[in-house]
Amino acid sequence: MKTKLITLFLIFSILLTSGFGCKGASKQALEAMKPVTITYWRVLDGPDDFAEIIQKYNAIHPFIKVEYRKLRLSEYEDELLNAFAEDKGPDIFSIHNTWMVKYKNKLEPMPASVTLVYPITKGTLKKEVVPELRTTAMMTVKKLKDTFVDVVYRDVVMDNNIYGLPLSVDTLALYYNRDLFNNAGLTDIPSYWNKGFQQAVKRLTKQDLKRGIIQSGISLGGNNNIERFSDILAVLMMQNGATMINDANQVTFNAPPANATNDDYIPGLEALRFYTDFSNSAKEVYCWNNELGNSLEMFMGGSLAMMLGYSYHLPIIKARAPKLNFSIVKLPQIEGSPTQVNFANYWVEVVSKKSQHKSEAWDFVQFIAKEENVKSYLDKTKKPTALISLVDKQKEDPEIGVFADQVLTAKSWYRGNNVKVAEMIMGELIDNVAKTPEAIADIINIAANKVQQTVRD
Repeated sequence: MKTKLITLFLIFSILLTSGFGCKGASKQALEAMKPVTITYWRVLDGPDDFAEIIQKYNAIHPFIKVEYRKLRLSEYEDELLNAFAEDKGPDIFSIHNTWMVKYKNKLEPMPASVTLVYPITKGTLKKEVVPELRTTAMMTVKKLKDTFVDVVYRDVVMDNNIYGLPLSVDTLALYYNRDLFNNAGLTDIPSYWNKGFQQAVKRLTKQDLKRGIIQSGISLGGNNNIERFSDILAVLMMQNGATMINDANQVTFNAPPANATNDDYIPGLEALRFYTDFSNSAKEVYCWNNELGNSLEMFMGGSLAMMLGYSYHLPIIKARAPKLNFSIVKLPQIEGSPTQVNFANYWVEVVSKKSQHKSEAWDFVQFIAKEENVKSYLDKTKKPTALISLVDKQKEDPEIGVFADQVLTAKSWYRGNNVKVAEMIMGELIDNVAKTPEAIADIINIAANKVQQTVRD
């Protein structure tokens, strides 16, 4: 009885202090006015990046409080799993697009509709704000496909249900050091992986008899000392026509395409050969080895002419190497190819199956992902959009325009139930080819079989 009285007192206090009137409100609406707190966990972005969106949401739903928490990326997944094990997990959280299948049984799919209470102004002479229940239709699969760039549909829709919505989609692009290009007398920035590109790498690479490579043309050919090496290798394979994994969840980057007329040509294998040539000292394009430092550190230090990276690398470079003279252009493609292929890397906002406030949580996720609301987040964080409608506008942005220009053709691939293990296997693949390039066919088959073991049926 005491608990009920306290609850009624809290509701009554909210009504008085917020200007709401009880007259005309239904019993269900009054019940729905009970204060609700939904917890939201993310990485990389801080509370200030969401403050404006949350404020706008609170103006519509004053009874729903959003508690935002930023966690460290290195600890994030462990924190999530431990919290869920103790039934203390967040209502909403972010997961990487490659984790969607892995987390599926922990996620609540988007419902067809949600019913929440809204403050509605009524009356002509005497205005009064009355709480009213309203049912809102949620996004359909068709609407999602028409609203977001293609890679989103492929990642977040499972069993014809929507399991999350992203706020942005990042893509790989080419960073280059303008001073090193000028010093080498190069005026053309590579647009294709062709002989011109290879010649540029040769002219931009410098070696010393004692110290080895002292300036690298591009960070290709290695693994652990190259930022996102597995993404780079994957996009080269896909650009060359390889299917990383087919619709039956069979890993096929070591096989000819399904409609191939020549089974002897393996596009994934040829892309792997192209990639590892840059770390093969017997090749003219040799410019990389395991003794070199991290590619991002080398680029910031001025000893790396070209680096493939995402938009999130940009603020790091600007903060730590403010005097570096560099620019960013689109990811090189295969010359003569009728289609462009870029690589997507992004996070998805999802709702926990264990949430006690699923309707409120999904309503908030849909709210923040809308064009009119997500703009403030994108402007503050300087991230490329996931929405088709914002692509043309972002293309003009001097900093993120290159990345936004690629989102329409960006792809990803399902790396099985353990992304870290899959990436480790891809790293071993690169190392093994570097050691015994003549055995490349056997090595890529072994790697594909290993990745297959991480794939959940």
